[in-house]
Amino acid sequence: MATGSWCKAVVMGLCLSVIGLNQSYADDVPQVNHFKVGVLANHGVLQAKQRWQPMMDYLTEQVPNSHFEVVPVDFNGMRSQLLGHDLQFIVTNPGQYLHLSNNFPLSWLATMKSRKHQGSTFTIGATIIVRADSPIRTLQDLRGRNVVASDPQALGGYQAAMGLLHKMGFLPEQFFGQVRFLGFPLEPLIYQVRDGSADAAIAPFCTLEEMIATGLVNQGDYRVIHPATPAGYDCEVSTQLYPNWSFAAADTVSPKLTMAITRALFDLPADHVAAITADTLGWTAPVSQLKVIELFKELQLQGASPPLYQTVYKWMAKNKEWGGALLLIFIISTIYHLWLEYKFRQKSEFLVSTERQLKDKALQLERLQSAAILGEIGAGLAHELNQPIAAITQYSEGAMLQLERLGQDNPELYDVLGKINAQSIRAGAVVHRIRGLLKRRQAKTEPLDIVLVVKEALALLRRELDRANVQVNVRVQGEPFELVGDSVGLSQMWVNLVKNSLDALETCGDNRARQLWIDIYYYPNEIRVLVIDSGEGLQGQASELMASFASTKDAGLGLGLAICKDVVTRHHGSIQIENCQQSTQALLPWQQGCVVTVVLPKG
Repeated sequence: MATGSWCKAVVMGLCLSVIGLNQSYADDVPQVNHFKVGVLANHGVLQAKQRWQPMMDYLTEQVPNSHFEVVPVDFNGMRSQLLGHDLQFIVTNPGQYLHLSNNFPLSWLATMKSRKHQGSTFTIGATIIVRADSPIRTLQDLRGRNVVASDPQALGGYQAAMGLLHKMGFLPEQFFGQVRFLGFPLEPLIYQVRDGSADAAIAPFCTLEEMIATGLVNQGDYRVIHPATPAGYDCEVSTQLYPNWSFAAADTVSPKLTMAITRALFDLPADHVAAITADTLGWTAPVSQLKVIELFKELQLQGASPPLYQTVYKWMAKNKEWGGALLLIFIISTIYHLWLEYKFRQKSEFLVSTERQLKDKALQLERLQSAAILGEIGAGLAHELNQPIAAITQYSEGAMLQLERLGQDNPELYDVLGKINAQSIRAGAVVHRIRGLLKRRQAKTEPLDIVLVVKEALALLRRELDRANVQVNVRVQGEPFELVGDSVGLSQMWVNLVKNSLDALETCGDNRARQLWIDIYYYPNEIRVLVIDSGEGLQGQASELMASFASTKDAGLGLGLAICKDVVTRHHGSIQIENCQQSTQALLPWQQGCVVTVVLPKG
């Protein structure tokens, strides 16, 4: 019995020893920490993994008890995964770092040296690319064009170009007609230009050269706008260059680990497979971000709060019920406001229209009162003037008869008496016509020769025209024909128009020639007469000058043009007064002065 107990004790002790040894061995095995490194996948997820996974394998070898995994992301994905603490490290451009550092505690560990450009650390910039046959040659030519870019947060793919436009004095937000952001990869930006879907593409530095080197596009099919090739660089760029991509750590990583990673990055040989695959000559100390900060200050990007619409959208997404109610209230309020504004505008327009009609009625009443008074005065003047005019007519006829009875041969005296008789008869007709105009009597019509009527009017004013040294030129075009009309009224109209032109020419203070042209055009169905002077032109609106009692002359009654309009209306024609500069008539002899166009229909 004792022997059996002793055996059990020995077996139990051996088991406990084995368990203790296994536990001790397990405690001695180091724990491996897994770290995720977010990398900006500007050429797609697969390409990002192929490029950066060897670098992660290198860090896994160099940093004990650590395993690094590459996570390709875009700008928004990098932000969201940092927010969820899914990433411990990031590899991105300095512009994205400054955006993220406003919300996340990040620290730069190292800046990448480019494998091209003699190992430079300034290799981020924007290249504006167009087709080789595009008419766009300068930045100015891009105004109003359709442009594609990768992302509004892309330093080389968009923001650097905006900084260039700002320095050139343009407003970047209002410069392009349309900007479409295609995201990653970058190759579709160039394809959009190739296919004509976009006028230009804003691509990161060396994107075009890399696509040419891989045979994706032909070099002769594209041009760079505002090109520059800095010394020691292999690619064309449109903007200045900014620091290269950098390796950054989140605040959740211990200082001891960040020191080990930084040392491993600095020790990376240029001929190592990780450096070759990542297209780098190695890593160096973080480069100053001053240029990027200055760019963001110019564009007011750094520290800027998100747009209001984004804040509202996020709140609506979280509070759908309240958001829907507020949206409905906003829509109803907007519709009600628009309805009130419509009714208010409708009432305002009605009041303005009513006020305008009242003013027109008041003006018409005033003119009617003036016309009534003038009618009474004119009737009295016509009655009083008829007697002396009739006496002059009779005396002139009697003198002519007396000369014939006495048989005295004096042609000059007889001619003078004939002119006196003719003018007295015409004066009587004018008085009767004015009286008929004021009382709206029917004028007497007869076949007329418009050219003869115009020349008779010029003959009446010949002395005044000669005294003012006015050159008169009458031109007739077309096949002449007679027109049935009121000879007295038309003659009075031409006298008024020529007299107005004469008054305008007499006010000219310069030494230019004083000229008056009367062009008479015979058309199949109408006669068009142009009275053109080289005076000062209209001193008011034509519609106002044609109204009764409206005059720009100190001694004028304002009836001349009103009578002319009445005469033309009675002949079913039209009259138009305008300055030569604004005239639609072709082939005017000069641009300074006024032109009166009278159209009289044949029928």
